[in-house]
Amino acid sequence: MKRLFIVVLSILSLCSVSHAAELNPQLVRHIAPQNEKDLRNSYFIDLLDLVLTKTEQELGPFHLESSKATMSQDRSLLQLQNNNGIDVVWTMSTAEREEALFPIRIPLLKGLLGQRLLMIRQQDIGRFAKVESLQDLQVFSAGQGSGWPDNKILQANKIAVVEGMNYEGLFGMLQRQRFDYFPRGVNEIFDELEQHKSENFVAEPHLVISYRAPIYFFVSKQNPELAARIEQGLWIAFSDGSFDALFSRYQYDKLANELRTRTVIKLNNPYLHPSTPSEQSPLWITVN
Repeated sequence: MKRLFIVVLSILSLCSVSHAAELNPQLVRHIAPQNEKDLRNSYFIDLLDLVLTKTEQELGPFHLESSKATMSQDRSLLQLQNNNGIDVVWTMSTAEREEALFPIRIPLLKGLLGQRLLMIRQQDIGRFAKVESLQDLQVFSAGQGSGWPDNKILQANKIAVVEGMNYEGLFGMLQRQRFDYFPRGVNEIFDELEQHKSENFVAEPHLVISYRAPIYFFVSKQNPELAARIEQGLWIAFSDGSFDALFSRYQYDKLANELRTRTVIKLNNPYLHPSTPSEQSPLWITVN
């Protein structure tokens, strides 16, 4: 009888824990878009939702919530490092960021972020038509956001960089000829051109700048449980095909084909962490 009582008590206890989990799902707070035009986060939010759902049966329910404040990359990473108001950020990796934070080393865009098309003013197409090499490109200046890790990569390859204080302001700077081109990920540029039709920007038609630039989910070092849950969910999503299905739904596989006919200007990225997955890994798309 005593044994039966213990079994019943254990069952009730488990039910109570399960019920409490349902009432108190794990809160996961993520970065907010820069403005109402900024669509760059949509894929990553959907992917985060997907990978957390993959572990829901084992680890319990969750609730995704956007940060109430927009902030620069540097500030969001500082908030994350201090475990203050943000639980997860998706951003381009550097060795420095990987030392300060907990990286989940699965490239969320399979390397597409490092395949950069050049947003230029329509009247400048002729100026770029003869560019065939890095040396040719070094004549032109690139626009970048303050604190973006690409800045150092471009400068390490002797490309002049003009920094703007915020994302939206860079489009105005391009229009006002403060720099010659705005390098954009192939996953970003076509949405941005649609949003800025009135400025008469175009994607330069024959070039792609290529460098290794994995974008990862990062969490605070104080939150290893969330890191483990996200990594587990990502591997499940890779294994069952749902990661690739989402990747295709955003047409990123088709965008990779956009690169195959272009002249590739390869840049060296000296700021990668030694543990960055090899480009021969199935986690990367081969575009060249």
